[in-house]
Amino acid sequence: MPHLAASLITTLVVLGAAGAIAWWKRAELFHYFASQFIAATQTETSENKDEQVKKETVRIITQEALVIEVVKKADPAVFSIVISKDVPVVEQYLEEWNPFRDFFGGNFGGFQIPQYRQKGTERREVGSGTGFVVTAGGLALTNRHVVDDKTASYIALMNNGKKYAVEIVARDPVLDLAVVRLTGAANLAHLSLGNSDALTVGQSVIAIGNALGEFRNTVSVGVISGLARSITASDARGSTETIDEVIQTDAAINPGNSGGPLLSLSGKVIGINVAVAGGAQNIGFALPANLAGGALASVEKYGKIVRPFIGIRYTDITPAVKEKNTLSVDEGVFVIRGQNNEPAIVPGSPAEKAGLKERDVITAIDGEKITAEHPLAAFIRKKQVGDTVKLTVIRAEVTFTLPLTLAPSE
Repeated sequence: MPHLAASLITTLVVLGAAGAIAWWKRAELFHYFASQFIAATQTETSENKDEQVKKETVRIITQEALVIEVVKKADPAVFSIVISKDVPVVEQYLEEWNPFRDFFGGNFGGFQIPQYRQKGTERREVGSGTGFVVTAGGLALTNRHVVDDKTASYIALMNNGKKYAVEIVARDPVLDLAVVRLTGAANLAHLSLGNSDALTVGQSVIAIGNALGEFRNTVSVGVISGLARSITASDARGSTETIDEVIQTDAAINPGNSGGPLLSLSGKVIGINVAVAGGAQNIGFALPANLAGGALASVEKYGKIVRPFIGIRYTDITPAVKEKNTLSVDEGVFVIRGQNNEPAIVPGSPAEKAGLKERDVITAIDGEKITAEHPLAAFIRKKQVGDTVKLTVIRAEVTFTLPLTLAPSE
């Protein structure tokens, strides 16, 4: 026991001495441990920053490399369209006018008045646009409004400087879309159409086109800003057209870009650039690629663009239409006669053959609801002639499904 007591006393003395030394050296000890903590923290932070920089660098390099690769492959398939036509040549001449000749004779007080007259015509460049090749044999796509002038001629100017005459194969009667052929072309680089139904907002996209008619194959990068937009577009001649279900993007699209491709980072064409919002910045629109695919398939089968139709006259259901006709639904279409009493069901049409009747309400196609954002016409445009669709119909408060086989429009 004495030995244990001595050991305990010794331990307490040592601890007391150590405590006294620690208290005496407390400033130095605090500085030492603080500096060690800060150094460890800085090392950890530096490692985290380095790791973050590495991840960010990998992300940036990956996207940049994808864009460069897509542009490198797509560029040879995109061309500028030069529009030319015969325009009047006007010349100026001076006509003598002397109101005082009868009184004073000679040329006293005469005047020379500028006059203008046409002196033949000459071929001039009057516009431009963009197109892109979709087959090795030279079949290509552009906007209808780019090649809509039947009195003009069109030349495709490739990015490598080669030129081809442009033959108009088909102008779409419904959409601002045209199928053309580069005459005499063979083994051309060409682009593939992607699935525009699989797009998502925020997805990166690349636009290529003849910006302002001056800067061939200008590249701009952005994202998909919106889907299924409805716009009213106008051209330089003042013609207007309502286009449904277009893709909105913030990739810069300028006059002259019309008809150029909107590409995904996989290199697929997911849209055809068609319009830009006037008075705004970074608001451009493109036709979905799936609609262009239908046009190409139609050209291959019929030699022209043929759109399927149902054969009904209708009005979209709005609160006013619902109230006036005592309807039970808020959305869909109401089959009704035309303003000049034209029949609601076109005789001999798919609608008549399927058994649709006046005052039927159609609420869905193949289970997809008809709404203001997804109108009936947009659903039909995605289909092909000969496809059978299932219409959800309400008649006399009874809901049923009606199969209907689409026929070509006249």
